[in-house]
Amino acid sequence: VQLQASGGGLVQAGGSLRLSCAASGRTLSTYNMGWFRQAPGKEREFVAAISWGGGSTYYADSVKGRFTISRDNAKNTVYLQMVSLKPEDTAVYYCAATRAGWNLLVVGRLSEYESWGQGTLVTVSS
Repeated sequence: VQLQASGGGLVQAGGSLRLSCAASGRTLSTYNMGWFRQAPGKEREFVAAISWGGGSTYYADSVKGRFTISRDNAKNTVYLQMVSLKPEDTAVYYCAATRAGWNLLVVGRLSEYESWGQGTLVTVSS
């Protein structure tokens, strides 16, 4: 599956953004999906994940209560709604897809995902 992330931009601290991840080539409904981010000079880290049907979600502690992952399988798209943004949220955000089973022990691991989008830059100014 090919993934295209979009929706990034420049926003002030406290603001909001919604990222989208559109899929092509295959239907997303058979994939668990994740969002990751990579800040300058840092390793890529897990942000959020959602099961193939949308019934289960999982978040990194750093974004819990501020970010919401959702999906619309009819539109073959996954979303990341981000509110109360902080400067430390500045990063390139990537969406990723996996056909592995939903397992909270591994859903946050980069190695679990076989398809990646190109990333979209989110910059939060103070």
